[in-house]
Amino acid sequence: MTSGSDLPYRKCVGIMLFDHAGRVWVGRRIPKWDGDGSQRMWQMPQGGIDEGESPLQAAQRELEEEIGTNNAELLGEHPQWLSYDLPEQALGTALGGRFRGQTQKWFAMRFLGHDSEINIDGHNGHEVEFDRWRWVDISDLTRLVVSFKRPVYEKVCREFRRFSSPI
Repeated sequence: MTSGSDLPYRKCVGIMLFDHAGRVWVGRRIPKWDGDGSQRMWQMPQGGIDEGESPLQAAQRELEEEIGTNNAELLGEHPQWLSYDLPEQALGTALGGRFRGQTQKWFAMRFLGHDSEINIDGHNGHEVEFDRWRWVDISDLTRLVVSFKRPVYEKVCREFRRFSSPI
C-alpha cells in the first residue's frame, strides 16, 4: 500500500461566503466515510480546479454547483495556499484514493442574493454534497468541522474575520 506521504495534494479552492449579516454559509456533508467519527461534518463550499481554470473561476463554478448560485462579489483572497492531510483511515478512500489531502486557495465572497436562491440539490450534473445548510457566526465555524480541517479553517477565519461585520 502507498503511504500518504507518497501521494500528491489535490489543488482546489474554498469559499467563505458571507451574508449581509456577516454570517458564514456552511453545508452539512452527506458522509461518504466516517470522517473523524464525529458529527462535525459541516464545511464551506470547496472543490477542485479544472484544467485551464483559474482559482477564482473555480470558486465561482463551485458556488454554482454546490449551492445553486454564484450571485456573490469577491471580498478577498487568502495570500497563501493552505493544505491539510487526510487522516490515515481515509487514505485510499476519500478524494478517490488518489490524494493525501488538499491544498486550497481560499476566497472571501459576499452573497448578494436571497436565501431562496440557494439550492443544494446539485447542478450541472454535480453530485449533491450537502443535506442541510445554514448561516453561522464566524466564531462558531471551527467547532463545526472535522478535526483534520480545523487548522485550515482557523487560518481562513483569522484572515477573513474583517468581512464578518453586518453591512
